[in-house]
Amino acid sequence: MKKKITMLVFFCFFPAAIGLFGQEIIASAPSDRAAIDINFIIDGSSSFIDAKEEITSWVINRLDRIAAQGDRVTVWNAGSSAKIIYTGRINSASDIDAVKKSIREFSVSGNGGAADFSGALKDAASRAPQQSPPASGGDAQPFSYTVLISASPSALSSLLSGPQANLLRFSRVEEFSGWRALVVGLNIDGKVRQAAADFFGS
Repeated sequence: MKKKITMLVFFCFFPAAIGLFGQEIIASAPSDRAAIDINFIIDGSSSFIDAKEEITSWVINRLDRIAAQGDRVTVWNAGSSAKIIYTGRINSASDIDAVKKSIREFSVSGNGGAADFSGALKDAASRAPQQSPPASGGDAQPFSYTVLISASPSALSSLLSGPQANLLRFSRVEEFSGWRALVVGLNIDGKVRQAAADFFGS
């Protein structure tokens, strides 16, 4: 019963608890919210090549829609061994341009072997802001907006059954032709618990 109640609260309050996962929040002015971490973990396997143009356009469009001054943006190349190709705070238009440049110049890593989403996701989780109860009347706690972009049908499947699967418990998938984007909320347990407490009047 406890598990069923938890899942009910999750589905009822997940969009409100993590904000940017709701399309209505993504479409709103980014300046209306606190600074967050934005992570793009992009498939660095050979599967990326056929979908490069579409993936690049989607990532840049998503960046334009959600990035705001003060956000920290990190881009991973999830090749056979995941590596960061860009990281930094957004303080000016030139910072946004630098992120876009790293995305446009993204290329298959190494020999184009299997995508290492697990390593990149673990790294992203270790960098994510830790949640703590806000003071009464205080600002909302920051969180991490993470997107795993996979052009390999098996890459995300192996992630779901791997050691980092627990990090995907607050996530949703956006399906496209030949690739998919998995949007993940890292370290947002506190927000979900608070939403449950508010619902039950605790």
